[in-house]
Amino acid sequence: MSAPLLLSPELVEAARVSPAWPFEEARKLVKRVEASGQKSVLFETGYGPSGLPHIGTFGEVARTSMVRRAFEVMTEGRIATRLLAFSDDLDGLRKVPDNIPNKELVAAHLGKPLTQVPDPFGTHDSFGAHNNARLRAFLDAFGFEYEFASSTEYYKSGRFDAALKHMLERYDAVMKIMLPSFREERAATYSPFLPIHPTTGIVMQVALTGYDADAGTISWTDPDTGEAFTTPVTGGHCKLQWKPDWAMRWYALDVDYEMAGKDLIDSVKLSGAIVRALGGRPPEGFNYELFLDEKGQKISKSKGNGLTIEEWLTYASPESLAQFMFQKPTAAKRLYFDVIPRAVDDYLNFLDAYPRQDWKNRLGNPVWHIHAGDPPQAETLAHEGDAKGVSVSFSMLLNLAAVANAEDPAVLWGFLRRYARSATPENHPRLDKLVGYAVAYFRDFVKPAKTYRAADEAEREVLLKINEALQGMDSASAEEIQSALYDVARAVPRYQDFAAKGATPERPGVSNDFFNMLYEVLLGEKKGPRFGSFIALYGVAETRKLIEDALSGAFVARETA
Repeated sequence: MSAPLLLSPELVEAARVSPAWPFEEARKLVKRVEASGQKSVLFETGYGPSGLPHIGTFGEVARTSMVRRAFEVMTEGRIATRLLAFSDDLDGLRKVPDNIPNKELVAAHLGKPLTQVPDPFGTHDSFGAHNNARLRAFLDAFGFEYEFASSTEYYKSGRFDAALKHMLERYDAVMKIMLPSFREERAATYSPFLPIHPTTGIVMQVALTGYDADAGTISWTDPDTGEAFTTPVTGGHCKLQWKPDWAMRWYALDVDYEMAGKDLIDSVKLSGAIVRALGGRPPEGFNYELFLDEKGQKISKSKGNGLTIEEWLTYASPESLAQFMFQKPTAAKRLYFDVIPRAVDDYLNFLDAYPRQDWKNRLGNPVWHIHAGDPPQAETLAHEGDAKGVSVSFSMLLNLAAVANAEDPAVLWGFLRRYARSATPENHPRLDKLVGYAVAYFRDFVKPAKTYRAADEAEREVLLKINEALQGMDSASAEEIQSALYDVARAVPRYQDFAAKGATPERPGVSNDFFNMLYEVLLGEKKGPRFGSFIALYGVAETRKLIEDALSGAFVARETA
């Protein structure tokens, strides 16, 4: 994701005052670095691989990477940065996820570390390894610059041994922090240390019968057999409860920045208090809002509601997903299939605007953060005699697919190449991907839900006038066609908008109701692209045929047949 820093004085100055949230977060880190004099900064993201990776996991890595790049610009590259993607794969599996095969295979290993549970997909050594690989494959495909870390590896290699012994030495202080957060029954049996059973391999949730800080051991009793054990806290023989574990990791690795969901606010406070009890310093960060599914329920890895990474990428680009993540991270957002077209077109609009912006506005533009300060040039289709060209939106492609009933990308490329003869999938690779996404989305979501409505008498008159206005405009540009549409609409009282920007009594604006009517009657949609551009791509003659079919009732008849 990160490109070499190309800094200018104007960019650095704009970064220092930019109100964009990644720069606001980076300022906290700059203050931290200036106070400590440190020469490097460690960013961390956490992943619980008890279920398949989901978009929320990706969002945390994407957003953290945005803060990282903002920090690098503000410090002009003088402070080294690292991003650690940490997987809590030593956690015991508490329940069988709903969205996996071979549930019986997994159910037989409940309670064991995820890296000791067989892979129900049969592709990796363990369920934890499978989910880790799924996460890494996506992060790699997107181009994130990160280091992957496995809890199992860090515990078993001894990398956490010193921190674990120190936490055992501070056992009473840790318990003093944790116990008030529990009810009486839970507090009576709570221990921050979880021994891994030497016989069954299960991560044991048991009260300690004693501990020896000098020896680095804990003592406990198997509640089923009554057998007593003494277990080293080092070498992967035990792990920590997750809040003390989070704190231990911050302490052991000197983590400087980690964000978390709003559901973890109390956990962040407790873990931060534990870090201070250990003599360390909690990281900077902020709490982002959670993603909700279509019904407004929290997205869960185990339930498999909401969207998976793979599902989003079936219908849209990684950049559009990053666009969705950038916008208002502290506001709850519903994450389901209907949000995809808007996210794609928002990204394309911001990409198109970027070259015309000054540095202040560029640093507030999501594409600067999505592309780590080096966004690509937007692709447009150049029509003969039209120097500006047309920026093809996702919604426009969906509408082209809808009127052509196209489930083959070649059909859409036929329209695109008729408008811009030199355009090919090879010289417009991003557009070619967009075409593929649009065809898939149309096939699975638009086509099954298309509903046309009949035009009323006043709308029929308007459509007839549009048909007349389009006559002889076969070679017109998108802007010329759009202007002709405006002229028709301005003459109709129900579509006049005198409050529109630049409107005058002699030349009113045009209300959205005019274009909504075109979408609903001609395209069977509630919304759509700039209609002049759509006509330019679809064809004037073809659009006039659409109007004739709509006036004859052909679309509505087909819907009710």
